[in-house]
Amino acid sequence: MALRDTSRRDTALPETAGPVPAPAAPLDPDGRGRLLGGAHHDPHALLGAHPVPGGILFRALRPHARAVSVVVDEARHPLVSEGDGLFAAVLPFPEIPSYTLLVAYDDVAQEVHDPYRFLPALGELDLHLIREGRHEQLWQALGAEPMTHQGVTGTRFTVWAPGAQGVRVAGDFTYWDGTQYPMRSLGASGVWELFLPGIGEGARYKFEITSRHGHRFLKADPMARCTEMPPDTASVVTVSRYEWDDGEWMAHRGDTPVHQAPLSVYEVHLPSWRPGLTYRQLADELPAYVREMGFTHVELMPVAGHPFSGSWGYQVTSYYAPTPRLGSPDDFKYLVDALHRAGIGVIMDWVPAHFPKDDWALARFDGEPLYEPGDWRRAEHPDWGTYEFDFGRTEVRNFLVANAVYWCQEFHIDGLRVDAVASMLYLDYSRDSGQWQPNVFGGREDLDAVAFLQEMNATVYRRCPGVVTIAEESTAWDGVTRPTDSGGLGFGLKWNMGWMHDSLQYIQHEPVHRTYHHHEMTFSMVYAYSENYVLPISHDEVVHGKQALVSKMPGDWWQRRANHRAYLGFMWAHPGKQLLFMGQEFAQGAEWSEAHGPEWWLLDDDYHSAGDHRGVRDLVRDLNVRYRATPALWQRDTDPGGFRWVLCDAADDNVFAFLRFAADGAPLLAVSNFSPVVRHDYRLWVPDGFPLWREELNTDDVRYGGSGVGSAGPLKREENVLGLTLPPLATLWLAPER
Repeated sequence: MALRDTSRRDTALPETAGPVPAPAAPLDPDGRGRLLGGAHHDPHALLGAHPVPGGILFRALRPHARAVSVVVDEARHPLVSEGDGLFAAVLPFPEIPSYTLLVAYDDVAQEVHDPYRFLPALGELDLHLIREGRHEQLWQALGAEPMTHQGVTGTRFTVWAPGAQGVRVAGDFTYWDGTQYPMRSLGASGVWELFLPGIGEGARYKFEITSRHGHRFLKADPMARCTEMPPDTASVVTVSRYEWDDGEWMAHRGDTPVHQAPLSVYEVHLPSWRPGLTYRQLADELPAYVREMGFTHVELMPVAGHPFSGSWGYQVTSYYAPTPRLGSPDDFKYLVDALHRAGIGVIMDWVPAHFPKDDWALARFDGEPLYEPGDWRRAEHPDWGTYEFDFGRTEVRNFLVANAVYWCQEFHIDGLRVDAVASMLYLDYSRDSGQWQPNVFGGREDLDAVAFLQEMNATVYRRCPGVVTIAEESTAWDGVTRPTDSGGLGFGLKWNMGWMHDSLQYIQHEPVHRTYHHHEMTFSMVYAYSENYVLPISHDEVVHGKQALVSKMPGDWWQRRANHRAYLGFMWAHPGKQLLFMGQEFAQGAEWSEAHGPEWWLLDDDYHSAGDHRGVRDLVRDLNVRYRATPALWQRDTDPGGFRWVLCDAADDNVFAFLRFAADGAPLLAVSNFSPVVRHDYRLWVPDGFPLWREELNTDDVRYGGSGVGSAGPLKREENVLGLTLPPLATLWLAPER
């Protein structure tokens, strides 16, 4: 069987020329056994060309070859078979010449470059940074890198496997037999390296690892930048040829700090937003829709490679490769570019808390715990059947920190929403007594995870200006969004899970019962300025029996939609940034399904209630438009002086009223009536200096499917009081008449 080599040119066997070769001294049995068994740390010492007494010793490892010759100046010098695919001879050259190998199989002969004549293609600085855990562009040092090395084109393969006895490259170019291409160890770094001439873009490969116990197995490349389509699991050599066209966006995305800018996020699961569309097809539809709806950003549920689509991307096996289900890495760049050109920022879910146990991926990568801790009390995540990362190991921390930089730098991602931060911070997260060990101070905090998150945030903010990091963190951990130099974790924003939980609890009660739960809507202001918050109505709230947002609401269909609209109006006015999951912008009634995505047919002309759903969609669009045009709603999000309660204790009325202030003092009054009763001449205090007020937005407007109750024309303040008509189950925004 001939092993395929894409570097090789088929050629007729030339005539033998030059002196007769001398036999080579045989390899010692131990070295030979380790070489052929994939357990040799330095195959370059045995293979290739080496000066010896009497000339130059050439040795090649070509399994299944019939003959191998050294070609120098177009003259062929046959090597002698040593068995098991080894061929060797001593040729009387005074020094190592420039040579190739002519490899003859039963049906073809190919002239190829010898991989074992090349110096290492990875520099000492790279190895030093890897050892120190400080290589912030790790993807340029590890993985499969097409290049020209010593004047020859090919691909450099490098992998970190410090516990392996030996590592070999296997691929479609070797029929997945790694015997032919053992890699060399580059010392204390734990890195293995081999330059393969002629192997280039599109080649599929894995690393064949021999563990310290002698077990041999194939592993996908942890640093692969492209992968096969699941369920196939090989890594793919790739070259990016994408030319970005978002220079204007990148130059100005950080002009205004995110805390002082509007941030309204549309959360999207790309495979199901419009099922069947590729990255490039999505680029034709998603930016236009998001822009029309007025959102400032999209947040993409994880796009990194994952074998099981039902995980929604949260079981990552290929941290450096976008999922191939929707196209190539360059296709994904095209989508990001299109969003940027439409003025839309791109936030990406990032999952550094855990990884799955698939035997071809990161788990026990070199036969021992490597990316995961060796202590069973810390290795396994009890909730998800996965491994946790060993945040105390410098190389693992480097792998993740560089990965965060990679997405922001190579794919122009504008923000990372970091998944499951709470599960990283606590040693006893979801663990019973005896299943965890306290830290060195006797506490439950995972100090290694804290150091990792601080390093990741500091590095991303330093290397990628304009990027924001966002923590999904559900506990009262102090300082999630505090700068790292003040002891905080260094995130830019944090999901406000408390607000989400309390407000959804409130809104699901019948209005007659809401009077007893009034505090659930006001309590968030007790801690609203303890962190920099995002208010999330995410995918997690509309799956697994939790119901879609509109279906959580009590009452008949009209009341449910009215509650839905009023809730969104309250949410958009509340301090904090906004996030809404796809389908909730038009009051989809069913839970989200990754197989079907949003129920777009609800908006079709022939659907009898299409107008109801369009009305909610139009409200969300107008909320976003008004939000972006009203600095009071975002300019002082992190400043307590930007908020003032007007009415927070009207529990019997189910009414909430508060003021938001812009940096110049311009106010906006938000009033929510979560009762189905119209309230006439409802009197609310407003500040001096603004005699006339006007409705800016009314969620009960007939355009949105409401009843049309409201206050027409300008409203005059009398003795610092406005008399309002409050529509049923509705939110009003009012601003001073200009």
